[in-house]
Amino acid sequence: MIGHLIRIILLLFLIVLFMIKPNRKRDTSYFRTKMYAHRGLHGNGVPENSLEAFRLARENGYGVELDVQMTKDKKLVVFHDGNLKRMCGVDGFLRDYTFEELQEFNLADSKEKIPLFTDVLNTLGNTDLICEIKGDNGNKCYELCERTVAELDKYEGKFCVESFSPFLVQWFRKHRPEIIRGQLSCDFRGDEKMPLAAQITMTHLLVNCISRPDFVAYKHEDINTLGFKLCKGIFKPFLVAWTAKGEEEQKKAWGSFDSVIFEQFSGKE
Repeated sequence: MIGHLIRIILLLFLIVLFMIKPNRKRDTSYFRTKMYAHRGLHGNGVPENSLEAFRLARENGYGVELDVQMTKDKKLVVFHDGNLKRMCGVDGFLRDYTFEELQEFNLADSKEKIPLFTDVLNTLGNTDLICEIKGDNGNKCYELCERTVAELDKYEGKFCVESFSPFLVQWFRKHRPEIIRGQLSCDFRGDEKMPLAAQITMTHLLVNCISRPDFVAYKHEDINTLGFKLCKGIFKPFLVAWTAKGEEEQKKAWGSFDSVIFEQFSGKE
């Protein structure tokens, strides 16, 4: 009886390992030991994901992490939230507006507008880039992947992609496997917006069996979740911390991660 139970436990453990296993080891050295400005170098009147924030990040020598989603008329824009309320004061979803309509709104209290992805890439020049593919157009909106990579193919700098949606990451696994890809996650337990099964699978990186990522981007405060600890301890993948705010958080994040997505850096600005 005890032996049978041990075999069951061992089998379950092996299944978990199969599910959390990242992609086979590839050369991610270029993207390691770097700092990426979260949505650009923003603050002090400069709004996130604005052309000015990206210009400042480039001029200060940082990499950039940004968010790409698609408008109603299929234009790629750089914007984080699905809803416009927080940044533009309009209670509506970005995907329901054309790009021309979005240009009626300002970002926060600035004169900056929601930028086209193309304009952002031109502003960044050859800046190191982590491009998050947002799931607000749908967790299986593969058209967004196709359009995004078509723009990235013209980019002068080094880039990698990431997403919370394992299905969007999987698209790159299947169609553009040469691009370094990452699975975004954190501790989702208790998130009432998500079904319980999704909370568990996302928190513990069980979705890696879908995306087979080259790196894991994880919330730096949530490193004590079992799935993250197993993945890190056994497979030792390239790990990216998000989002370390201020010097103290950044110092702490460097203790567990290989690269850091940051805000409010108090060094050279």
